[in-house]
Amino acid sequence: MGMETTGGLKILKNYKPVFNSTAAERLEKAGAVISGNFNIEDFITPESSLFLACDTGGEIRRLCASRGLTGIKPTYGAVSRYGLIANVSSFDQIGPIGKNINDCAALLSIISGGDEKDSTCVLDKAFDFTGTCSEKPEGQALSGLKIGLPRNYLNSRIDAELKQSILSAVKEFEAAGAIAEEFDMPLVEYFLPVFNIIACAEISSNFSRFDGLKYGYRSPDAKTLSDVYRLSRSEGFGYEVKKKIMLGSFFLSSENYDLYYRKALKTRSLIIDACNNLFGRFDVIIFPVDEIYNVAANLAGLPAVALPCGVDRQGALMGFQLIGKAFSEAALVNAARVYQNRTDHHKIKPELMSQAGAS
Repeated sequence: MGMETTGGLKILKNYKPVFNSTAAERLEKAGAVISGNFNIEDFITPESSLFLACDTGGEIRRLCASRGLTGIKPTYGAVSRYGLIANVSSFDQIGPIGKNINDCAALLSIISGGDEKDSTCVLDKAFDFTGTCSEKPEGQALSGLKIGLPRNYLNSRIDAELKQSILSAVKEFEAAGAIAEEFDMPLVEYFLPVFNIIACAEISSNFSRFDGLKYGYRSPDAKTLSDVYRLSRSEGFGYEVKKKIMLGSFFLSSENYDLYYRKALKTRSLIIDACNNLFGRFDVIIFPVDEIYNVAANLAGLPAVALPCGVDRQGALMGFQLIGKAFSEAALVNAARVYQNRTDHHKIKPELMSQAGAS
């Protein structure tokens, strides 16, 4: 509240909110200091401590994979979206980013829980992660945990070094007592098309509020009301945003609604059902941090934990994610804690990356 908040959009230049988000209010009440905001894609490094981000299509997880950080994309409805700049309302979820899983769990326990200001926030009370890390002997810490590996992805689409790092992570889980099994991920070919159709449609709807009148950027060349709308939006939105707005308007038009948008919603329901069936077999599923599987968690509203798993020969950081059934954050945090207790990938600092790549 009171500081410029643009969401990376020129159309919101000079916009200063008159109220705080629920997540920010809860952090301040817990003693956190809100020092400012910034473009996290550019400025987060492993030297940072705790941050919040919004995961619409895997942003938290991609950022963590490329920076050696740990992050949690919570279940949709676990964290209030009140005060969040709406992008794709049915996908957006606020989540923590930190150096390790303990930092992220501490932050999530503060910001999670029901909120009367957000009807989609349905979690009765905040998560409590104290004591979730098993006190069993090391080889039994994850005894009984069933992990699914997507055979159809690991065998054909993944970089060889990343595949090996993920399989090494699986061995760590198995050494801690987990049971891993391969499976064929259903409906993979529909993940991105469905995500893109729904995302563009909701962006088109949500961004209609940015019109140069209520708040944010207004073109200095506008002379009439028509100019205000046309020039402010033309100058205030970048190419990618304009493209999504136009596609979304196309999908939502009367002649295309049934052909595209309604079919995408129906297919999303099939994807949700397929994921629910998988979690009748597995407790968690391990995926690379990849666009296809990133959007799966958003489409189905599922929680995911992103963890670093090594450095490739070029010195680039690698990461993977664990996805669980809805509101299974405690199980994901427990598995992540066990993994990070057994490995040091989350301790790699920037100055060590090039050395690791050169060795």
